[in-house]
Amino acid sequence: MPLYDYDDVVKANKPYSLCLSVENPATGEEIAQVHTASEDDVAKAVEMADLQFREGDWSRAPRQHRADVLDKAAELLTASLEDLIKLEVRQTGRAIREMKAQVPSLVRWFRYYAAVLRTEERAVLPTMGKLHNWVDRVPLGVVVQITPFNHPLLIAVKKLAPALAAGNSVILKPSELTPVTSLLLGPILAKAGVPEGVFIVLPGLGTTVGKALVSHKLVRKVDITGGTNAGRAIGSIVGGNLAKYTAELGGKAPLIVFEKASVDAAVNGIAFGSFIASGQTCVASTRILVHNSILDDVRQKLKSKAQAIEKRMGSPFNTESTMGPVISEKQLQNIETLVDSALADGADPVHGGKRMSGTSSLDGTDFTKGYFYPPTILDLGSTSNPKSPIWKESSFGPVIATRLWHEEAFGPVIVLAGFDTEAQAVELANDTEYGLGAALWTTDLSQAFRVSEQIRAGIVWVNTHHRNDPSSPWGGLSASSGVGSENGVEAYQAYTMTKSTIINYAPTEEALAQDDWFRDGAGQVRYG
Repeated sequence: MPLYDYDDVVKANKPYSLCLSVENPATGEEIAQVHTASEDDVAKAVEMADLQFREGDWSRAPRQHRADVLDKAAELLTASLEDLIKLEVRQTGRAIREMKAQVPSLVRWFRYYAAVLRTEERAVLPTMGKLHNWVDRVPLGVVVQITPFNHPLLIAVKKLAPALAAGNSVILKPSELTPVTSLLLGPILAKAGVPEGVFIVLPGLGTTVGKALVSHKLVRKVDITGGTNAGRAIGSIVGGNLAKYTAELGGKAPLIVFEKASVDAAVNGIAFGSFIASGQTCVASTRILVHNSILDDVRQKLKSKAQAIEKRMGSPFNTESTMGPVISEKQLQNIETLVDSALADGADPVHGGKRMSGTSSLDGTDFTKGYFYPPTILDLGSTSNPKSPIWKESSFGPVIATRLWHEEAFGPVIVLAGFDTEAQAVELANDTEYGLGAALWTTDLSQAFRVSEQIRAGIVWVNTHHRNDPSSPWGGLSASSGVGSENGVEAYQAYTMTKSTIINYAPTEEALAQDDWFRDGAGQVRYG
């Protein structure tokens, strides 16, 4: 069923009996009902996508044509930005100032992979003899993509663009909390020229629709962004089918502020890295390590920044509003549990730490109706005065034991910890099972190079945070943070297989002389 606008999404209530209720996290109000796919729908969708792949309308289309379609998709997406931004704000609760910055950037992914198609070179290998051996990259077939609630359009487009560029058929299962804008990608891509059946969106729960999709034998690759436990469970299913797997999973990103950093610049960077998207990103800077010589200054300026953010929180549609709610009551309760645990261990509350109530001083928004949580800063102390039970001794010196240091809150919550030496900073930064993102602030160029090499993370930012470009790989270095990476040529290649073609151009007489393996006599024969 084509879904051309928001009203269609709301009104399309006939095909199935089970609906997903989509809620505005800022108000608690239902904004849409979206029909979830059944197991039969999943089977039919995969079979349709596989048939379309084998027929070749897209999979064998000239790469120049696929590039033109991706460029057209970028053009149409640009024309739809105003409506998409509003819907993204309604279903995520993200501040409109964020969405106005993020959503327009998505066109870069379609254009980047269109350029990859137009510029990719075919390898010709130095095979011995009168042989011409070239290598093509060919699509995999049906691929499944599972996206989370925090960046519905951004993450969908990051995955879609390389998969479609490569010629695959794509089935997208968006988060059940934020499916609306993903559904609206369908008509945009159809109008751009993507054939019917090449791109399908199937809303539903991960435990039902998601599991059925990743378990299907015709699916040749699964690409997910989500939590580590879900990633492991899905990976075990995908591995059983010998399909390809890419997963961007959890993170607990450290951010180190060295004594030679610009404190004001670092504080701005911490605020952005920690509180953008209400802290609901896998690369959010949640563990803030500060040199003890500047710890008091950083703490005070961070507190002032958090106060300013909270003062200007209001309706996500208010262009002056700084930060929205978290996605759900369940997510808010998880945040409260981890914060309460850290406070019970003796963490010092610098700012925040409790669910917001009352009304906004900015615009009168009733915080009690949504899932609003303030920017929260907890001080855990420092290596010079490690207090139990927050800290404990190890063979490497004092380390932090409280749960909030190790577990994802996925909300606007950060912890501060002081250090004395560079070695301590590196040790504490690497004290995590995750390895997705990290950042450091310093004006010492040698230190920047030296420390960035020692940090175990797939993405390291120096004097900045959360930079994301279609050409720049985005993935973790540890199993808990995932497998493979998004972005760049690597992502495109991960949606392909290599196909080697070898042509013998020797004259017939020469071929007869050299390639008759079973001729009479004991003459020399070739091998390879």
